[in-house]
Parts: sequence; C-alpha cells; structure tokens
Amino acid sequence: MSEEIYPYKVLFVEDEEIIRENYTTYLKMLFKEVYEAKDGEIALKLYKEKKPDIMIIDIHLPKLNGIELLKKIRENDHSTKAIMLTAHTDKTFLLDAAALKLTKYLVKPISRKELKDALNESIEELSNYDILPIKKINLKDNYIWNTELQELKNNSKLIELTSKEKKLLTILLSRKDKVFSYDEIFDYFWREEESFTLNSLKNLVKRLRKKLPEDTIINQFNEGYKIKF
Repeated sequence: MSEEIYPYKVLFVEDEEIIRENYTTYLKMLFKEVYEAKDGEIALKLYKEKKPDIMIIDIHLPKLNGIELLKKIRENDHSTKAIMLTAHTDKTFLLDAAALKLTKYLVKPISRKELKDALNESIEELSNYDILPIKKINLKDNYIWNTELQELKNNSKLIELTSKEKKLLTILLSRKDKVFSYDEIFDYFWREEESFTLNSLKNLVKRLRKKLPEDTIINQFNEGYKIKF
C-alpha cells in the first residue's frame, strides 16, 4: 500500500485505549475518515451514522462482542469490509466469523505490516470483488448452500457434512471468483492444530468433492482452492 490517502471511511473498534489510539493515528495517515469505538454498542451506533467502508473489530468487546456486532451489521449489509482481531483461544468463534464474510482475521498482537496487508485486501475487494449478499447460493445440479443454516441440500435432500467440511465450504463460498490460498484456509480454521497439514487439507477437499457436483471445487495449482458457481 502506498502512503496515499484512500477515499474510504474506516471504523476501528477496540476496547484497549492505547492500542486504539495508536492504530487510529496510523489509520488517519492512510484514509480519508477514521472513527473509533471502545465497545460494541458505540461501534453499532457509529456504523449506522457514518456508514464506514471498512471495519476493524476486536472479538472481545464490552457490551456487544465483535461477532454479535458483525451479525447485526450483516443482517442488511454484506458489502462493508470486516477485519476481525482475535486471539489463539478464539478458535470456537471462527466458524461464526467465517459465515460473516470477513476479509481477514488477524491474531493479536498484530504488526502494522499484517494490518496493512489486510487493508490492502479490503481495498482490492472494494474495487474488484462481488461480495454475495444472498442467504442461499445455488450450485450446479440443483444443489443449494444455505449460508445461515450452513446446510447443503440437493433437490431438498439434506447432504450430511462434517464440521470441517462446513467450515471449508463456508469460506470457499464467501467470495465469488476468489482463490483462497492454503495459508488463508489454515489461518481461518486450523492455526492451533499442528497435526493439520497440506495433505490433511487435500484429503478434506477430496471428501467434500464427493458430496458436491462434479468440478465444483477447483484447485489452482500451487495457489489454493476456489468454488465455481
């Protein structure tokens, strides 16, 4: 990211004052308008008033946590970009977070480079990506993925999926035409599972492919996976 002022509005939500002040100062060097909030309720109010393009949200917030805050926003808005700040112990939150169409989640403590890279991705999405605002995604051969219920059906028949299969399907269907790198998939779901390897991911993809129409999951050689729909 070059050191220019981008014409976007950013809302930074963090309850730790020093962190919030430091990063708000940094963000003001990069963006036209920057707002800050110390808890989820203030953040929701500011979101409604200011309509930010990008939100950076800590999961653990007073009054309304980051997941609940984003759930409220996603009831009507699937285009505002969201970067979630989390801790290693937040693994139980990650499936919920994936369903909320995050641009990125970052494990604290975060470096400026990590934040900058995530902001770069948000800016690219604002320019290029079509974020799907729909609750049901139609795949080939009458397969339907319900993003709220996290259910896969074919001609109204429920297809049984494991929790990991649901997680993988959720991220691959969260953004149209995006190739998710192996590292992105690892970071989303298995950061704490040292035993989870590239071979484990390939085996998971192989199992999930058997439950989907042919050629739904596409492997971009040496890059990652995407879903064709």
